[in-house]
Amino acid sequence: MANLFRKKSIAQIQSDAAKGLTEHVNLGTGLRRSLGVVDLTGLGIAAIIGAGIFSMVGNAAARGGPAVIFLFMFTAVACALSALCYAEFASRIPIAGSAYTYSYASFGELFAWIIGWDLLVEYAIGNIAVAISWSDYFTGLMGRMGWNIPVYFTTDYLSAARGFDRGQEAISGLLGSGNTIAGLRELPSDMLNRLSDGLNGATLEAYQAWTTAPQIGGLRIICDLPALAIVFFVTVLVYVGIRESKLAANAMVALKLLVIGLVIVVGAFYVQPGNWSPFAPNGFSGVMTGVSAVFFAYIGFDALSTTAEECKNPRRDLPRAMIYSLIICTVLYCILALVLTGMKNYKDLGVGDPLAFVFGPEGVNIPWVSGIVAVGAVIAIATVLLVFQLGQPRLWMAMSRDGLLPPIFSSIHPRFRTPWFSTIVTGLLVAIPSLFMNLSEVTDLSVIGTLFAFSMVCGGVLIKDKEFASEYRYAPYISGRYIVPVLFVVGFGFVVYQWPERLTGMWDLVDEETGETGWTVFQHKIPGLVFTLFAATMAVLCFVKRLSLIPVMGLLSCAYLMTELGITNWIRFGIWLLIGFVVYFVYSYSHSKLNDERQSVNA
Repeated sequence: MANLFRKKSIAQIQSDAAKGLTEHVNLGTGLRRSLGVVDLTGLGIAAIIGAGIFSMVGNAAARGGPAVIFLFMFTAVACALSALCYAEFASRIPIAGSAYTYSYASFGELFAWIIGWDLLVEYAIGNIAVAISWSDYFTGLMGRMGWNIPVYFTTDYLSAARGFDRGQEAISGLLGSGNTIAGLRELPSDMLNRLSDGLNGATLEAYQAWTTAPQIGGLRIICDLPALAIVFFVTVLVYVGIRESKLAANAMVALKLLVIGLVIVVGAFYVQPGNWSPFAPNGFSGVMTGVSAVFFAYIGFDALSTTAEECKNPRRDLPRAMIYSLIICTVLYCILALVLTGMKNYKDLGVGDPLAFVFGPEGVNIPWVSGIVAVGAVIAIATVLLVFQLGQPRLWMAMSRDGLLPPIFSSIHPRFRTPWFSTIVTGLLVAIPSLFMNLSEVTDLSVIGTLFAFSMVCGGVLIKDKEFASEYRYAPYISGRYIVPVLFVVGFGFVVYQWPERLTGMWDLVDEETGETGWTVFQHKIPGLVFTLFAATMAVLCFVKRLSLIPVMGLLSCAYLMTELGITNWIRFGIWLLIGFVVYFVYSYSHSKLNDERQSVNA
């Protein structure tokens, strides 16, 4: 059992990384160090500002009103606490691998593997979802320009099949069973209006994709080609080199910041202060409703730590870039939210493209700005994909150098000086599923994986707190002995006062709305109950052990956000971790470099 938690010292991690760079003697070169603090900050902004600011801000504002700016602030604080802990490790372990490498030094090999395995699904599913989202925006932009791509080449197979089934049900209810229509859009407008109760625009397109798709041997050819195209382009860019990726990311970041700046400046002239009243129409609970969804708009700064071996001065620049990018993005999010809620009533902003919406026909009707926003969305989402496609191969490279993955994953290209094999595998694992899959049901798996990694990094700082005490601290020690227990008591009292039904209904096994009873009802309450017990335990430990405040608050913040994702996502996450355990004990445990060292000593 002790071997499962064998740790690496910081000095050993750095030494093994140096050896790993020259293991492939036919290549004989390391990664190219070309990233400065400006480049890293640009990559951080590229990862953070994506689909979140171009879509999620609308739904969040529709629920919380103008006070949604507090939602962005609250989420930024949770991310900042984790970012300080990342910075603490990045300044001491400037090695590719991010939370995986940090956990190896803090918790040991088994936990490091769990984090590495967790980050694989975070990056992979996140990238697939981003590719599909980019395809949707790109298809809409092409349609706006009059270039209509066939719907069977912009829809995934699963969505098309489900859309066809729903379409047939709606048609049968309207025209009688046995009727089929080649394309629902050809129906008279009155019939379309009658169908609208059972269908939406996405279903209409999915139905049309299924019924118009070409067939080979009875198999319909339906795939999302734009998603494949963007993944292929980004993978080639990442394969060619970090310098080229840096230049592309900097250019795209500059363009999307100009777009956001244009929206803020032009939109400010159309703000009607009356739309800011009431400022918080649904109170505090309304503001916090979308906290987990908005969190997704902030993740990405952690991917910066995977580029540590390509930084000119990682000890100085990585921590600064993480903090700078978070500050810049939070300010932009808050200003943009105020402008949007000032231009239109918050109730009207629950749309998928709020920035284009407020400048469209139903807003202030400035078509050229709406078009620029559409272009900005395409660029913004592409930069997110670029940063995460940079991160995943470098994570695999770090795991391979430790022996937990086959050696070829850490191969460095002799000319481009990038982890070439890992980059190719990453591209294939993202490109192929994005062609055919609909990942809307598992998108939260990426979020829960990220939060789990954040929690482990915060916990790692707690473990290493004494070791870091004598050096400069990005997360300085502040005793949580009294602060954390007081915050727990105040928070618990506030919940009891504001929402007493949450306490009284904790053991209620009947859901009056759905009619569900027993375990079906109780299982959804488990995450909240476990978090309450965990928070109470941490409050006691803070009082007894005088734990450091910043990592404790980061750990509690991430743990709370994880409870908001529901028991279903916890089950899926648990299944993925079980698969990871199988891989670890079948291959990684016996091939670990630490296992080789132990056998050498015993021999």
